[in-house]
Amino acid sequence: MPERIVIVGAGFGGIAAAQALRHADAQVTLIDRTNHHLFQPLLYQVAGAALSPADIATANRALLRRNRNTRVLMAEVAGVDAAAKQVRLNDGRRLPFDRLILATGAAYSFFGHDDWAEHAFVLKSIDDALAIRAAVLGAFERAEQCDDPAELRRLLTFAVVGGGPTGVELAGTIAELARTTLARDFAHVDPRGARVVLCEMGDRILAGFDPALSASARRALESLGVEVRTGAAVETIDDGGLTVGGERIDAAAVLWAAGTAARPVARWLGTDAARNGAVKVRPDCSVPGHPDIFAIGDVASFEGDKGPLPGLAPVAKQQGKYVGRLIAGRIAGTPDPGPFRYRDYGSMAVIGRSRAVAEIGGMKLKGFVAWLAWSLVHLMLLVDFRSRVAVYVNWSWSWFTYGRGARLLTGYAPDPGERPKPPVLEG
Repeated sequence: MPERIVIVGAGFGGIAAAQALRHADAQVTLIDRTNHHLFQPLLYQVAGAALSPADIATANRALLRRNRNTRVLMAEVAGVDAAAKQVRLNDGRRLPFDRLILATGAAYSFFGHDDWAEHAFVLKSIDDALAIRAAVLGAFERAEQCDDPAELRRLLTFAVVGGGPTGVELAGTIAELARTTLARDFAHVDPRGARVVLCEMGDRILAGFDPALSASARRALESLGVEVRTGAAVETIDDGGLTVGGERIDAAAVLWAAGTAARPVARWLGTDAARNGAVKVRPDCSVPGHPDIFAIGDVASFEGDKGPLPGLAPVAKQQGKYVGRLIAGRIAGTPDPGPFRYRDYGSMAVIGRSRAVAEIGGMKLKGFVAWLAWSLVHLMLLVDFRSRVAVYVNWSWSWFTYGRGARLLTGYAPDPGERPKPPVLEG
C-alpha cells in the first residue's frame, strides 16, 4: 500500500514539497484553507491597485494537475494527533498519515495588544489586500465630498507600522498612488496632499539590509513624501488612528506590518517552540521526537550557519523541495541527501517606480538597477506562465502611463468601525 503523506499549507513550502513528491509511490494529500496558491511578495501591489488578485494567485488544483498521486482538499486544520498519526479538521474529520509536512505559515502578531487587530489592516491574504485597497481608495472618494478641514486631513492620512520590506513597500505604493495615479482624478481634493507616515520602532528601516541601503531606502521614501519615523513605538491604535511616540496621528487607515508569529503547530505537537512560536526542527527539518513529521517555512525554527533562518519565501521553497525529495528517497530506499542547507541568493525591497534596494551575491544595488533586478527576479519566481504574462503587461502599462488598472471598488468601502477583522494568532 502506498504511503500516506499529508501536507498542510499551500504556500511556497507546501507546493514545493508536493511537486517534489510527484513521482513518489505515495498517496499525497494537500490541505489548505483556500483553493489557491498566493505569490505573497507581490500582494502589496494588489493592495495598491497595481495588480488584480488573479495576477498573483493560481488554483492549487491547476498547479498540481500533473501530480497523479495528489489530491487537494480545501479545509481548515484544527490540530494534529501525533500519537495516532492523524490530522484533525475543523469539521471533525480525521485524516490518517504515515508522514506529515506542516507548512502552515505565520499570522500577524500585535505583541500582546490583540485588541489592535480590530482597528488595523494586515497583509497576508487576498482578502486583506482588497480590504486595504478599499480603505485607501474609499478614503479619497470620501475626501472628495468632505468640507470639514480636520476630517479631510484624517481622510488623507495613512499610517504604516513596521519598517521591514512589507511596510516599506506599502508606504511607497500608497504614496505613489496618491502623487501620480490619482493626482488629476479629483475636482475638489488634491490627492498629492495625502500624508503617508511610516513608523518603525528600531533605529532604521530595513534593518536586515546593509545600513547604506537602509539609508538609501529612507531617502527614496522621503522623496515620495513619506514621513519616516524611526525609534517610534506605537502606544495605541483605534478606529480613528494611532498614538506613536506620544503624538496622536489621526488616519483613515492604519496598516500593520510590524511582526509575525508562527501558527500554533508547536501546541498541536506539544513540542518546544522558539520565541515567535515556530517549531524547533532537526537538520532534516523533522520535529524532535517525531521523525515522520516535518515543519518547514515560517512555522519552523531552523538553525542555519548564521543563526535561525528568516521567514522568507526562498527558505520555505527550498525546505519544501528538500523535504519532498527526502521523503521520496526514503520511500524508494535511497540514501538521505544529508542535512538541509539554505542557499541565500540575497534580499530585495522595492520602494516605488524605479526605486529599490538589493543585496545579491555580495553586491549592493540601489535605484533603477536594483529595481530592474527586483522586477526580473519576481517575474521569474511567479509560479505559472499566465501570471508572468499578466504581471508583465500590467507593469508595462503602468510604466508608460503612470496608471494603475485595478482601482475598482465593489461593495462598501470600509470606514473606521466597519473594517473587516483580521485573524489574530491563537495560542
